[in-house]
Amino acid sequence: MTDFLNIETHDSRDPNPWLAMYLDTSIDINKKTKEALMRDNDSKAKRYLFPIVWFSSKVSMFFIHVFKFFFPKLINSSKILHRILAWGLKNFVSADANLLIFRHFHVGSEILQFIAGNIDGIEMKTSPLKPKNFEDVKDDLFLDHDLNLYNFVINLNHQLQTHQVHIQKKEQLNLSMISEDQFDHIDFPDKWTNVLDLRSAIELFTPFYQLFLTANDFVRASNSLQLDETIAIYTSQILGTPGHIGLVNNRHPMVPVTTYSAAFRLVLHGLAAESLHEVLVKIKQGIPRDGVVLPENGTVQV
Repeated sequence: MTDFLNIETHDSRDPNPWLAMYLDTSIDINKKTKEALMRDNDSKAKRYLFPIVWFSSKVSMFFIHVFKFFFPKLINSSKILHRILAWGLKNFVSADANLLIFRHFHVGSEILQFIAGNIDGIEMKTSPLKPKNFEDVKDDLFLDHDLNLYNFVINLNHQLQTHQVHIQKKEQLNLSMISEDQFDHIDFPDKWTNVLDLRSAIELFTPFYQLFLTANDFVRASNSLQLDETIAIYTSQILGTPGHIGLVNNRHPMVPVTTYSAAFRLVLHGLAAESLHEVLVKIKQGIPRDGVVLPENGTVQV
């Protein structure tokens, strides 16, 4: 464990805010994820490099926005974009930030699988994205993540309306798709060039995302973050408790937000997914959370 995350290093006259967040248990989150996130927040890159990257990103996005207005189809290649992303992640992003990014696809996929597997009267096929290496990133990983989310919402609600069923509290939860381990993460590179923190990496990659995708793809990706509220509602209906909606910050998907805030909202999106997934992990382990009481007669399928 990093020294600053050790209570023995605590100085009451100069408390480390990330030690406070690390020790706090009010928000459910995987332990290794939490350690990585706190180290990432405390990194030198986050302190000194991020403000420069943030400003440069916003300026670049403005000029790309103007460029795309006049030449909407001149540059459009998801393949090139994802090769750039894979190269950038491998060579410039820190091991902690890579861990958080790769985990997100596993966590998000399992949450959608949980919803699909716990609604009676429908049959949903999901397309899990569980990258194991940087080569997997090249297969349109980030774009497919956004497409999967919208297609899931569309297909789910089409079936609900077609079969005239509603999402209701599930008495016997199916948690077989929820992983309790670390998803067999790869050994992320930790060379001297791997310095970018999570926020800096996302801010740096966002203009590339905007440049190499169509306007529809980029705007849809930005708006998909507000589906956090939708997914949280589905899960809360299945669990029979509204408590999990409280930690969602990306809300109101019918009222889109400017794409200039996409990078920050993407980090919130990741935190919401991690928190919701950890709630499901604890339920699978038999630890009741937020009003979800597990019966003693074994009503959780693992």
